[in-house]
Amino acid sequence: MTPRVHDVAVIGGGISGVAAAYELAQAGIRVVLLEKGRLASMASGWTLGGVRQSGRHPAELPLARAAVRRWERLAEELDTEIEYRQEGNLRLARTPQEVARIQEMVAQQRALGLELDLLPDNAAVRAIAPALSREHVLAASYCPTDGHANPLATVQAYARAAERAGAEIRTHTRVDRVAVRGGKVVGVETPAGPIPVDQVVVAAGIYSDRLCRTAGVPLPLEPIHVAVVQSVPLPPLLRPVLGVANADFAGRQEVGGRLRMTASTGPWTHPDRELAPEDVQPPAEAVAALIRRAIHVLPPVAQAGIARVWGGLLDMTPDGLPVIDRIDPVEGLVVAAGFSGHGFCLGPITGQLVAELVQGRTPSLPLGPFRWDRFTETAPGAQAELYG
Repeated sequence: MTPRVHDVAVIGGGISGVAAAYELAQAGIRVVLLEKGRLASMASGWTLGGVRQSGRHPAELPLARAAVRRWERLAEELDTEIEYRQEGNLRLARTPQEVARIQEMVAQQRALGLELDLLPDNAAVRAIAPALSREHVLAASYCPTDGHANPLATVQAYARAAERAGAEIRTHTRVDRVAVRGGKVVGVETPAGPIPVDQVVVAAGIYSDRLCRTAGVPLPLEPIHVAVVQSVPLPPLLRPVLGVANADFAGRQEVGGRLRMTASTGPWTHPDRELAPEDVQPPAEAVAALIRRAIHVLPPVAQAGIARVWGGLLDMTPDGLPVIDRIDPVEGLVVAAGFSGHGFCLGPITGQLVAELVQGRTPSLPLGPFRWDRFTETAPGAQAELYG
């Protein structure tokens, strides 16, 4: 029998997984993180990198606000530059219908205590971001405490901090099955052999459903494909992160000057979901549509050189909210997945909550809306949110 040298296995090397491994190691728990590819090789690598409270579902807003408080000191905590900048978020209205939607969202979120302003006309919006279109931006919401960070640098910083705290991180290590015996987790199985553990955290993005099913608990996820376009370095154009009222475009200017822009291309229908990141490149038509939307609200994009184009897959739940839960039917199984395109901001607080669940502690924030068993009560119809 393989000797047990770890207490917990975390499956998935995105921000949720590495943050959970860090928090667990900080608590003195023997943890191993298993990632089938490279760290941040899927959603946490292609993401826009927004750190956003505005526009959140009311159930997620307490988590996002707590996460922002962690982000404000995260570089110091992890002892690494992660390019976090608290430079605001603009959600733009391009039509009268979108203006009404923005007005309603601002009223609702201000009532929940979020610092969020309505910018009622083009002049007010362009006072924040002068490079925006004079003709096509009618109004916007503005949250000054939102921001953005470098997703790859953040994931790597968490991983190094986790290792310093005693975690073991194994990349290029695929997990085939969560092993369960008598209704209790006993380990995970990999091509290199079994790894005995008492608890497993599934934070594997689009692969989380498959892994949960090996433990006998389905997790309804639909993979959604996303296109990302990155420009060459440009002079300063944009400080806040940009979104739009119907969530079909998002963009920001990175610390190094490159514009990063993203949009969903729809459900991922390829029969093989076990693909490398380079195998999910977006079609030319989707890239062209994304660039048109960008130019519509940010005209300087028309003259920007394009440096890179890539694609990603996100794990969409029926209601657009994640699962952060201890799965009662299987003792020792915790899930943090289904973030539906807006899990990057939540990463620091997701890691904290997962560590609390693993240790059997009462979660420090309400997790009722993120129960695993809620899907028997929920009808589909949610929309992906791609910038935080």
